[in-house]
Amino acid sequence: MELKHLFSPGKIGNVEIKNRIVRSATYEGMANHGYVSEELISLYTELARGGTGLIITGALAVDETGAASQTQPFIYSDDFIEGQKRLVKMVHDASDVKISAQIVHPGRGGFHPKYPNVAPSPIKEPLLKKVPKELSTEEINVIIKKFVDASRRVYEAEYDMVQLHGGHGYLLSNFLSPYTNRRSDEYGGDTQRRTKILVDIYNLIRDEIGKNFPITIKLQTQDDVPGGLTLEEGLEVAKIVVNAGYDSIEPTGGMAESRLTTRNPLPGKFIKTPDDENYLFSTAKTLKPFMKNCSLMLMGGIRNPESAEKFLQENIADFISMCRPLIYEPDLPNRWERGDHTPAYCISCNACGANVFRSPLYCITKKKLETEKIK
Repeated sequence: MELKHLFSPGKIGNVEIKNRIVRSATYEGMANHGYVSEELISLYTELARGGTGLIITGALAVDETGAASQTQPFIYSDDFIEGQKRLVKMVHDASDVKISAQIVHPGRGGFHPKYPNVAPSPIKEPLLKKVPKELSTEEINVIIKKFVDASRRVYEAEYDMVQLHGGHGYLLSNFLSPYTNRRSDEYGGDTQRRTKILVDIYNLIRDEIGKNFPITIKLQTQDDVPGGLTLEEGLEVAKIVVNAGYDSIEPTGGMAESRLTTRNPLPGKFIKTPDDENYLFSTAKTLKPFMKNCSLMLMGGIRNPESAEKFLQENIADFISMCRPLIYEPDLPNRWERGDHTPAYCISCNACGANVFRSPLYCITKKKLETEKIK
């Protein structure tokens, strides 16, 4: 099968990308007290040389109080612009790849040792076993400004675009979910008001950096918990986001509760057979008809290039987004483009994700195989 669509150029906003393969944001654990390290630059230049069309970085912290650790990259101060700018230049010099910075506030999932986790409502986070501090309206406005300032810094660092992290139970998705947002003010209540924070951030970023810099979002479309965001309401959220003007949506789902109660939680499902792959296909198919002037990145267990080609051909998605396969094989896109259409070697064991907060990101399975060969 010819991978005509997978290796054709596409656009997000006014930025042309050489192919339809996106490296989905992945926590690396390689920063040095929040600053860009040589190890981080090496990771991204290797991805760039591997043939990916668009790289989305691991999440950059917009707020000191919400930083996961000193190994997470920071963007809450102008002091971090210089290092980020150097990373972008090295990536651009390595290839004709485009690169986006993802920015995040962890919300109720924050575990900073000095600061409390925060959320729209004080709903206990089950993994941390902590009740987050409920944000006041004034504090919400401060956090909105932090996302805007972070986006301006991303722009000044010469990234090609910015992605807001609005999924996985982090702060922005906490607002979207009726399970974690039980407010009665302008940021809580019906779907429109729970989505207001995303619209406000978008409009203020546009005011700050103009209309030509693409603004994208990893968007929660389902929580997979009782009383949480359903796909039906997630569609309404997506419509609001599209109408606001976002240039691309990467649909996702799952949160702390779903990891504890669901056998195959989102994100990061275990994939044992081909039937387990492409687990957000139906979500993308539901959303795509409403995505006018907004591209859709399909993520979720995509392992076979011919399946990816079919999704693009049938207009289920505009881009194919992958994470774990590119940890195992940074040069996977090049392999597929050369004509080797064997599915990704990643076995979705999830050991990379389980280990990432204790050491820098790497594929444990690949490391074991390499060690055995040496022996």
